[in-house]
Amino acid sequence: MVDLPGPRAASAPPDGSRAAPSRRGLLRASLASAAVLLGGGALAGCGSASAASDPRTVRMWDLFSGADGALLDELIGTARSEMPGTRVERTVLEWGTPYYTKLAMASAGGRGPDVAVSHMSRLAGYAPLGLLDPWDTDLLAEFGVREQDFAEAVWGRTQFENRTFAIPLDTHPFIVFYHPEPVREAGLLTGDGSLDQDAFSTPERFLEAGRELAKASGKQGIAFGYVNDTAQGWRLFYGLYRQTGNDFDLPIGGEVTANTDAMTEVIAFMQKLVDGRANPRRLDYPAALANFTNGQSAMILSGEWELGTFRAADPKLGAAPFPTVFGTPAVYADSHSFVLPHRPDPDEAHRRRTHQAVAAILKTGQTWAKAGHIPAYQPVTRTREYARLEPQARYAQAADHVVLDPAVWFAGAGSDFQNSMSQVLQQALLDGLAPDRAARAMVERINTALSKPSPA
Repeated sequence: MVDLPGPRAASAPPDGSRAAPSRRGLLRASLASAAVLLGGGALAGCGSASAASDPRTVRMWDLFSGADGALLDELIGTARSEMPGTRVERTVLEWGTPYYTKLAMASAGGRGPDVAVSHMSRLAGYAPLGLLDPWDTDLLAEFGVREQDFAEAVWGRTQFENRTFAIPLDTHPFIVFYHPEPVREAGLLTGDGSLDQDAFSTPERFLEAGRELAKASGKQGIAFGYVNDTAQGWRLFYGLYRQTGNDFDLPIGGEVTANTDAMTEVIAFMQKLVDGRANPRRLDYPAALANFTNGQSAMILSGEWELGTFRAADPKLGAAPFPTVFGTPAVYADSHSFVLPHRPDPDEAHRRRTHQAVAAILKTGQTWAKAGHIPAYQPVTRTREYARLEPQARYAQAADHVVLDPAVWFAGAGSDFQNSMSQVLQQALLDGLAPDRAARAMVERINTALSKPSPA
């Protein structure tokens, strides 16, 4: 719920004249202040009064604008036959910290929407705080949605104290996109046109593949936009670090247990990947997108959410799960999921309607797959219709090996934690900070985060 302050940010001044208020008191004070700043509608769910009083309307908060927003409208429209008599009213809020702050405040006051979209990686900042209500999995099963319909790698993150607090809509992994022509010329495609994963299966092979791609394209091999980006460096690092078979043990109030040798190895590889020889060195996110879309780079490391942009530039666009470089299959990802903002006394009939609506939306995931997201409801990805999607079907298996941000309150999508980690990585990739020093700096920043009290 609360973002970790950046390492250079000044802390808020204490209330020196009185004893420090309790965390719950601070939360109530924040809610009161927010009500003044945002207006009563923010805490009442931002929906219309008529919708709030209409028992047939399921009010939803989400963070999808632009093409994704239009696609969600299409998804809901397609799902209507599975939820007769129900109308879903969307309220779109600003992505990132503003969204999660408003969701937390509304949930704390018991006045949020009926259902909200949340990144799964943010669940640890909400469920332990009592800001969410658990889903009735028996009721979902009645509507045809069961635990076994989801990949364990994703479903495992929906749990808190043996109850289900999130229902995954999709998995959106960090993958590779490529232009087939130079990749084929470099000898990096298999017989069926898929990326030859073995050609990228070690750090040395990955770097050699980049050199071959640069020769084939006549320009650049692999683009990666990370300069001044708040998350890209972390996405690449954490996926690769998990491929080493390691993870972070993060005891709140304690110190992190990490394999700094493995961290150092990963950072050293990342430095070589963007050393400016075969692959461009200094790319921010927009520049990396531009380099790839105009054919200057043969391949790009990016999120599948850029599928629409890339396919518009190259209708023959190829894609694949992020290669296993360090031995253990692991693909960095997150998941848009549905959560139930806390209600002190929920109307059971309306909760049933909400469960039915979410189940109906999940079943129409083929529509959502157009955006590149992998539908989390696996009966969709097992259909012949999905198998014909290009290039989506070629990276769908990434969902079986996804790794999300560590399950701690200060991590997750749009968090200052990701930015803090990316800052250190940029020092290594841009300024030559030694990989072992960068690893130690990351550990120090993680320990600073762990030392801060959890809102729970």
